[in-house]
Amino acid sequence: MIMRKFNTAGLCIPEKDYMVDISEKLTRIKELIDTESYFTINRARQFGKTTILSALERLLQDEYVVASISFEGLGDESFQSVDLFCNEFMELIREARIHVSPNDDTNEKWVNTNVTTFRALGKHITEMCRGKKVVLMIDEVDKTSNNQIFLNFLSMLRSKFLARKGGKDHTFHSVILVGVYDIKNIKLKMIQDGTHLPSEGETKIYNSPWNIAIDFEIDMSFNPAEISTMLSDYEADNQIGLNIKELANEIYDYTDGYPYLVSKLCKHIDEKLSKTWTADSVRSTVQTILKEKNTLFDDIYKNLENNKKLYELIHDILIVGKRRLYSIGNPTVDLGVIYGIIKESNSFVSVSNRVFEMLICDYFISKDEENNRRITGVLQNDVIRNGIFDMELCLRKFSEFYSEIFNKHDISFLEEHGRLLFLAFLKPLVNGQGFFHIESQFTDLRRMDIVVDFGQKQFILELKLWRGKKYQAEAFTQLCGYLESKHADTGYMLTFDFRKEANKVRKTEWIKVNDKRIFSVIV
Repeated sequence: MIMRKFNTAGLCIPEKDYMVDISEKLTRIKELIDTESYFTINRARQFGKTTILSALERLLQDEYVVASISFEGLGDESFQSVDLFCNEFMELIREARIHVSPNDDTNEKWVNTNVTTFRALGKHITEMCRGKKVVLMIDEVDKTSNNQIFLNFLSMLRSKFLARKGGKDHTFHSVILVGVYDIKNIKLKMIQDGTHLPSEGETKIYNSPWNIAIDFEIDMSFNPAEISTMLSDYEADNQIGLNIKELANEIYDYTDGYPYLVSKLCKHIDEKLSKTWTADSVRSTVQTILKEKNTLFDDIYKNLENNKKLYELIHDILIVGKRRLYSIGNPTVDLGVIYGIIKESNSFVSVSNRVFEMLICDYFISKDEENNRRITGVLQNDVIRNGIFDMELCLRKFSEFYSEIFNKHDISFLEEHGRLLFLAFLKPLVNGQGFFHIESQFTDLRRMDIVVDFGQKQFILELKLWRGKKYQAEAFTQLCGYLESKHADTGYMLTFDFRKEANKVRKTEWIKVNDKRIFSVIV
């Protein structure tokens, strides 16, 4: 018997890897195939796309002739001419069919050396699909989607699709294109790649030949119930008494169901923490993986570095606290969604999950330190009392630090960077034994909620902008509500007063609001 593992490296196989039960997703995808739909599955990197295709192939093979291929291994030379592309395409299908059905006499017929044009390829597809329900799935399709030959190939498939609907042709029953970019947004990919088509082809970039595709609206992330199915399989094999519901909710709370992150957390707990499955182990694992290098995190850094507008958008919502409407028609928002960095939350843009929030927040802090090289002189031991982090003392020391630098910068700088100053101050003080994350669903221009975990203790901290005594009183009430939702009795509030010195309020005090204690600092 093969002992299953949690897998974060490529394709997951049910017999070898612990997997979330994705049967409901597969059933919904099959419904699209049953209705002869053409569609794209475009999700961010390491979102389980290849695993979905593999499982889908298994599900379909008794009812359909499935040709599941990938463009990942094709070099640029395969797209240098139509005849080379046609030959490569037919050969990929032949190899795919041999793999799943080695005794099928029609496998070799997929290759025809006389096919050297798209017209000829179209006729060949007609003959191979006549009387059969052939499903074509192409993975890694956006590896070459900026190539005119590939666009012409899509145009051919589109023409045959329309002719089939009119009863005048035979073609693939369903076509599924899989990649990061939606083929309908080829222009956006070309802008990011810095590639360009010849001028006469520019209209084809905007007017995608894939406008026959229906929208793919199936959620590919994992909800807590789905995560529980994987943990249940693990518990059945190991019999260690997991609190499956609690763990599934905790994992989801940090990952928002991003497939790679879910598996990454589970793999670390299983292999590095000696199978110690608790909510605390999930949190400590998050701390650990945030310090690791992996291709997903590297992609996020690269995408932020290479896209100034995306960088500014994420900085605005995560650090400055601005609210930005979620409009998929906005190319910057669209790009953030494609990369898996942002999502829609109550009609506004937010970061996709807590792990990404902490990762990107650390990235912004690091950039700020690199650019400004601020040294506070405050050490972690200065704010720890009897092994417990002292948030009150931390805020008092920040108030002193802020007073020292206040006159060194203009108000506009402080308004833009005030909260980043605090985050950069806080990070080294909790690093190693704790971490913090920003509750982005509560983030707006006037407030930012931060949750700090240090050891076994959690601190609820709100950052505010001074807007007058009336709004300050409302802020305390809001914080009390948030504390209630977190089942906490004590909270902390740091308020930035950016008015001129003569009008500024500076105050440090404990106050009681309803049944909650709040330590308030105004700087």
